[in-house]
Amino acid sequence: MPVQKVNDSSDLDAKVPSHLQRTSITSLTMTSEPSHRCVKARVVHIGPVISCAQKDGIEMLRAEIKEEDPLQRTAEHTSINVIFFGTLAKDFSQSARQGDVVLLADFTIKKSPSFLRDKLHPCQLEMDGKDDCVYVCPSAEPSHGPSSSEAKYTYVPLNNLKPKTVVNVYGVVTFFKQPFPSKGSDYCSTLKITDQSDVKVGCNIFSKKLEDHPVIFRVGDIIRLHRFKTEMFRDSMSLLNTYGWSTVTFDGTIDSPVVPHTSSKSFHFGESDIRTVQELRQWAANQSWISNDLTVSLSSVKPGMYFDLTCQLLAKAVMDSRCILLKVWDGTKCQHPLLNVAVASDALEGESTVAKDRMNLTANVLVYDNHLEVARDLKPGTFLCFYNLHALLQRAPDQLPDQLEHLSFHLHGGTSYGRGLRSLPAESPALQSLKSVLEKHVDLDEYDEVNDGTLLEIWYTPPEAVVLPNDDETDAEADTGPSYTVRTCEHNMRQLTLARVKRSTSPLLCHVRARVKKYNPQQLYQCLKLFCSNCKTMEDVPDDSAVAKVFRESAKDSQPCDEQWAATSSASSREPGRAISMHISRDMVGESTHMQLIFVEGTTLDEICVLSRDYKNLVPVRSVNGRMTLMDLTAPFLFSGDKRYYGCKQCSLNTFQNPVFAGVETWDEQAVAEALGVQLMQYRLLIQFELEDQTDTLEALLWENAERFFHVSAVDASGSQDLQDKIQTIMDTIQPPDSSLEERPWLDLCVSVYTVKDNDRNKVCCQITNTEMKEE
Repeated sequence: MPVQKVNDSSDLDAKVPSHLQRTSITSLTMTSEPSHRCVKARVVHIGPVISCAQKDGIEMLRAEIKEEDPLQRTAEHTSINVIFFGTLAKDFSQSARQGDVVLLADFTIKKSPSFLRDKLHPCQLEMDGKDDCVYVCPSAEPSHGPSSSEAKYTYVPLNNLKPKTVVNVYGVVTFFKQPFPSKGSDYCSTLKITDQSDVKVGCNIFSKKLEDHPVIFRVGDIIRLHRFKTEMFRDSMSLLNTYGWSTVTFDGTIDSPVVPHTSSKSFHFGESDIRTVQELRQWAANQSWISNDLTVSLSSVKPGMYFDLTCQLLAKAVMDSRCILLKVWDGTKCQHPLLNVAVASDALEGESTVAKDRMNLTANVLVYDNHLEVARDLKPGTFLCFYNLHALLQRAPDQLPDQLEHLSFHLHGGTSYGRGLRSLPAESPALQSLKSVLEKHVDLDEYDEVNDGTLLEIWYTPPEAVVLPNDDETDAEADTGPSYTVRTCEHNMRQLTLARVKRSTSPLLCHVRARVKKYNPQQLYQCLKLFCSNCKTMEDVPDDSAVAKVFRESAKDSQPCDEQWAATSSASSREPGRAISMHISRDMVGESTHMQLIFVEGTTLDEICVLSRDYKNLVPVRSVNGRMTLMDLTAPFLFSGDKRYYGCKQCSLNTFQNPVFAGVETWDEQAVAEALGVQLMQYRLLIQFELEDQTDTLEALLWENAERFFHVSAVDASGSQDLQDKIQTIMDTIQPPDSSLEERPWLDLCVSVYTVKDNDRNKVCCQITNTEMKEE
């Protein structure tokens, strides 16, 4: 029965069928017989309609209702959760509002899984819409007006928070981090808030969607949090988003319009909210910590500073896979000469900055690592704010020791101290002063033309290095002998000696010509690695002895699985008393073996390798308490012909209860991994070279570019002896056995120099990129 509306609360009693008896919420227990009972209560909260994974994706909605009987208001557990399923969930969402009175009948009583957390009734009511009765009487007050907003939500001062409760709070932001990927599948926002009580509370928000996170621009902004759970963490109170949570943020500037920012499609906002925001603004303006705003203009930046910068993006360029250049300005002139990171005009997205560069108005910001995702989406002309930007004095390789160093800017990887960047809406009050300053320089655009004189001033180079010809160094052997490699990049830059590369400041992208002095590992099968793109773990491919041991132990303890979704067949093994079971989803029975996903139980490593010659996708499993589960991920989770695929032990869920295998057109390794809850590890080739030329030696990794270098796929090489022999042949070509360095061929290479964190220390690394072996 769909949800039905009545005009008056008294009409609800008339709707009660004669065979039903009205009962109070407080009297409901797990042993109550619900078939002859109904309840009448007021709606306190309505959650969103979501998909329920435990019920095959059926829609569901959770609502909280509260006892209306005056005689019951002082009793415990007068509020109870109601779960609506299917079409009833959607009907109730469209028909009922907070404050409405409802009559519910023919419900099911279940134990509430959230009782200890929300402190409501220990039971919950469930309604699936088949024979249930739901009547709604709209509240006399509109659900969207200011008065109803005041009636609906109670906000708890931060000094009155109690552990293990769900609360609504207002606060002023004293610290924040932009959303960053957590160890799971969510993004995480971290912030600290305070209010007139002067108590500071930490808050963590987890959500898969970036757009659901609060939009915070600076310290002093106001935030409203609904349905957040309180927890004690390291003897301090903290807040964590829970079911049905929402956030609304406001600019913290006094006298600016009170405009709410939220991703919620519907939210309550009234006069009481405006008064609360204005009161918090006034209070925060008089606090000492609000003056600690780290936002400064370029004209005030000093070397070594970490600061926040509000600016406009003029142009951008991708330097390499780890670094993006953002050319920005705020209309003020820096007191120190700014390092000009020049790039080829065809690599630059946005307007020319030549005139602004000449006037020391352009800041070249190099963005690294986890900030690249945001930087890639930025468009020239966007206003943005950098948080925890680092100003460094750096010297170009061609500069003499007595020459003045230039100021460069780096947004390092990580989120420490709130490090990050965010685009700002054009109407933000924080931009008014910036726009007025920029307007004074509008005439500069007339002079942003590149002419022959300008080109003579700029040598197109990688970031932080203006490399000019050095007459003191001669490339005596640079043009001697043919190269066995070819560069595939389009960088127009001068070739450097290895000595100069080692003296240069990272990041740097350059061309070198060198020979291979030695390489590691010498046993080339060890260069094949497994890499997890999620947690960035890299490990060796397990050897057959370790994998065989996992199979032996699983086969020894194997017991038959009994899964309703699977059709099973058995075969005898070579060992007496051990059977091999093969399970297949009933959805796949009758399909070709190319389309089937077969789960194999009780085999040894040798046996499954033989089976994989005839079957495309074999998943080794074992039985635990009669249920099927994956083997230890030391072993491959999938055998596909000659290839084996491994899962990451840290990131894999390693479970597939009640799996759904229908609807997949082709079972490749990625589709299998997703169905099994496994984080697929990728095969990578990793070799460390020691290069040498006439000036110095240099260690360089061959990793991201390795497949292009050898013209070999790592995953194909994992199952092909011919391809492994091809790699060995190439290595014997560039470093022939028992040869001297002078007998080895020259290699023309493109090298990327970059900095990584190693035990909290900066380490400079080099990697060969954009280079391939010449094919005969």
